[in-house]
Amino acid sequence: MTASLSTPRSDESSNAAVEQRTIGVGLISVGWMGKLHSRAYRNLPTFYPDLGIQPRLVVAADTAPQAQDYAVNVLGFEQAVADYREVLANPEVEVVSICAPNFLHAELGIAAAKAGKHIWIEKPVGRGAHETAEIRDAVVEAGVASAIGFNYRQPPAIQYARNLINEGKLGRITNVRGRFFGGFNADPNFPLAWRFIREYAGSGVLGDLMGHLVDLTHFLLGPIGSITASTGTYITERPAMKGSPDEGKLLPVENEDYANMLLKFDESALAAGALGSLEASWIALGPQAEYSIEIFGTEGSLRWNFERLNELEVAFRDENGAANYTRLFANPTFPDFARFQPSTGTSMGYDDLKIIEASKFLRAVTGDDSESSNIHDALASAQVLTAAEESAKTGQWVDTPVVPGNTSNTRKEA
Repeated sequence: MTASLSTPRSDESSNAAVEQRTIGVGLISVGWMGKLHSRAYRNLPTFYPDLGIQPRLVVAADTAPQAQDYAVNVLGFEQAVADYREVLANPEVEVVSICAPNFLHAELGIAAAKAGKHIWIEKPVGRGAHETAEIRDAVVEAGVASAIGFNYRQPPAIQYARNLINEGKLGRITNVRGRFFGGFNADPNFPLAWRFIREYAGSGVLGDLMGHLVDLTHFLLGPIGSITASTGTYITERPAMKGSPDEGKLLPVENEDYANMLLKFDESALAAGALGSLEASWIALGPQAEYSIEIFGTEGSLRWNFERLNELEVAFRDENGAANYTRLFANPTFPDFARFQPSTGTSMGYDDLKIIEASKFLRAVTGDDSESSNIHDALASAQVLTAAEESAKTGQWVDTPVVPGNTSNTRKEA
């Protein structure tokens, strides 16, 4: 089977003039992710001119003066401030990107919602399901749109894979295997930053990488119904941060650096009846960003790896009952690809995924929330992660009820 078996599509926009709507943007925290959000807003009209949306970078907040200078002089914000409350009080700001560390998400997300601002917030949205639910409640009460930084939903290869699954090309789904492995925290001499302290980060690799993997599983196959999990901390101490009162000492790591789980899908899931296993590690030596998922069905299978994000491997049963993997390169028949590249073999990159994410968020802001991940998806992922922590302590299976309003892939009759 080749890519031609799927219905060709093109996301090329017409040259016809589209009435433009300006949307004022506020940013909280001008770190790496804040810079990425800002570039996505700036580049949106280039790749999605048909949306008729012109983001206006109004104001960015960061406590560091050099970050404020960068926001204005490099990113193009009209002004920069130290206090995020000035962003939320600005009447010209309609949407806010929240890119601060985990321990600030609840304060910022709830305050932004109460101020009537639509929010694009990075994950984990809260330090566990309880805190995420508080942000969800504030968003729902305020009636604002939301989007979550689940960027691994966005590659055209993943969007194409979801289409194949929904078209029944894999037959009945039997099992899924996911592995999000990175080595970015593998050095035991890397200092004890906030990510390793439970008060500030909540969980460790569960909230960081497993949260992405759970959401990707929800997006492709539907909500997870129950799990059993194990976690481990293998780098148990790290040196204190330079300049801290404990500089020169080794301090305990307070959360996990490896996690695995077995799962059963909810009966409403497109993959109802299927089983799966998910693993995540941020201390794996060798993998750099091996964020991969494999899905198996009675008629075929597929697999994808973020390290080769422009490729999708598929295998389908032939007339003799055999099946071999074929590598498909992302091409203009894949959703959104033609907006970025003209032909097969010309690759998209990570920044492009955030532009796609921005387009879906701003669609939701203007009334079309059919494609954007939302605060309910964040809570659905967080519930699974909190269940994993509980299961790791008790050794028992834990149920994870479906969150209303999420965008998990469900059976049409469900």
